[in-house]
Amino acid sequence: QVQLVESGGGSVQAGGSLRLSCAASGRLFSISRDTMGWFRQAPGKEREFLASIIWSGSTTDYAPSVSGRFTISRDNAKNTVYLQMSSLKPEDTAVYFCAASRVPGIAKMDYLYDDWGQGTQVTVSS
Repeated sequence: QVQLVESGGGSVQAGGSLRLSCAASGRLFSISRDTMGWFRQAPGKEREFLASIIWSGSTTDYAPSVSGRFTISRDNAKNTVYLQMSSLKPEDTAVYFCAASRVPGIAKMDYLYDDWGQGTQVTVSS
């Protein structure tokens, strides 16, 4: 099992930017072969897929709600995945989670992910 720790959340005004990081540790092998994803969950809402990136970083996919505003990337040497968020909106306010999946390709469904972080709060004010 791998431990995932998100960081970089906080409060920002609408139109601003934040970069979230997800650092992995605790497993004999790194996450360098895992598909990684970012999700979020707002109060009273279901967990929502945001972005996914395969192990090499060569393929990514995004939810329509964040496409063009958010960018997922990874640094396998650092066992870290990032989510660069720009043009933030109040509706982006949520707890953001990263997750690791053993599936070989892009994964959009949360049940495909095996390990989850504890989440980091992002609050966007108008």
